[in-house]
Amino acid sequence: MRAIHDPHGALAGGLAAIRAQYQIPAGFTPEVLAAAEAAAQKAPAGHADRTEIPFVTLDPASSTDLDQAFWIEPSGSDLVLRYAIADVAWFVSDGDAVDAEAWKRGETIYLPEGKAGLYPPILSERAASLLPDGPRPAVVFTVRLGSDGECRLEGAERAIVRSRAKLAYDNVRDEDMPAGFAEFAARVNAAEAARGAARVDPPEQEVEPLGDGRYALRLRPLLLSERRNAALSLATNLAVADALQTAGTGLFRVMAGPSAKAMARLRSTAAGLGLDWPADIDLKALERTLDQKNPHHAAFMLAVRRAGNGAGYAPWIPGVTPWHEAVAATYAHATAPLRRLADRYVIRAALAVMAGRPVPAEVEDAFRRLPAVMAKAEATSGQIERAVIDLAEAVMLQGREGERFAACVTDIDGDSARIHLADLPVVGRTRIPGATPGQRVDLRLDGVDLSTRRLTFSAAD
Repeated sequence: MRAIHDPHGALAGGLAAIRAQYQIPAGFTPEVLAAAEAAAQKAPAGHADRTEIPFVTLDPASSTDLDQAFWIEPSGSDLVLRYAIADVAWFVSDGDAVDAEAWKRGETIYLPEGKAGLYPPILSERAASLLPDGPRPAVVFTVRLGSDGECRLEGAERAIVRSRAKLAYDNVRDEDMPAGFAEFAARVNAAEAARGAARVDPPEQEVEPLGDGRYALRLRPLLLSERRNAALSLATNLAVADALQTAGTGLFRVMAGPSAKAMARLRSTAAGLGLDWPADIDLKALERTLDQKNPHHAAFMLAVRRAGNGAGYAPWIPGVTPWHEAVAATYAHATAPLRRLADRYVIRAALAVMAGRPVPAEVEDAFRRLPAVMAKAEATSGQIERAVIDLAEAVMLQGREGERFAACVTDIDGDSARIHLADLPVVGRTRIPGATPGQRVDLRLDGVDLSTRRLTFSAAD
């Protein structure tokens, strides 16, 4: 972590400029807020009572928009996951003011000083959020996990649930969790390896508020608690995707692998970073050996993420098996409806399929329209995230013009090279004619432009 010294408030001003540039909404219109207020009063009807299940949540300590609560119990040699997901569709109706605004936004946008939510806070952080302050309507998925790590969706129902505890990634203890939590994650991870999956989870390059207007820029590896928690979502999303694909409906998360050209660049990058990558070992096998805490490994993981063709959404098409290369399976998003628009419709389809009912026509129509909406939202969110990081890097390096920095080239595009500084959590681009991925370079910082959030480097003499 590197503290950012910002005595003149450039970061705060820059964040305001980013909000203006990308037209990030500061809130919701009175019409949407009024509709959300009314929706929050809607009493559950037809929900089963599952308040006897001791659900818990696990999230960042500051989070209040809690999508998921869970409980795990043994069943012979299997583990059964009860996964409660916020029942957003209970509160939001097709075509109402809240729904229309959500279609404009697509997903929640996160910024260091706050967020632009997909839904108004009275829903996303109160009535629909699975907070431990009272019963909440939810959709409970029942996922059976075998000893081989294979998962199957056994049920999906609307239910009233009560979370017993709001647990946090950074201080949760093993004794706080259901007894099967670690074993469930281990089985899911083993199954991933067996089918040749390799989800790349590089450390996140992020800006962290420290209080009093101060921030820090860091590369943050995922905690063990985060990785284990992610296994619950992964298993549920795989099970839901399989059920929908079998039923001939759904919206799926799809991604192709790196091209041959990208693979060649990755091998050069690995060599430059000092990674041992034998010719007879494929990329996925190498990825499973990487350590987020190793700076060279982290740089390579970032390069792998950029080398892929990017993930997207695709509706069910007869005769086509939707595929997510990193997961090495058919995969869907169904576990974060407070933050992603698409999940609300996937959940509705799963409820219908598991009840033996036809999927509503409006859900099938949404599956056809959502890929374009989600692609636009994800692209905008990615641009905003990059702009925030660029701003933090510029503020951090302001005043250090003329200094030399060791770096590694992780990718090239003509004479433009993407570089990763060796001793700072800074990833950028500079012109280095003839550069090759993996090349070690010494750079001089020539300029810092806070207005454009741009760092200018050149090869040091």
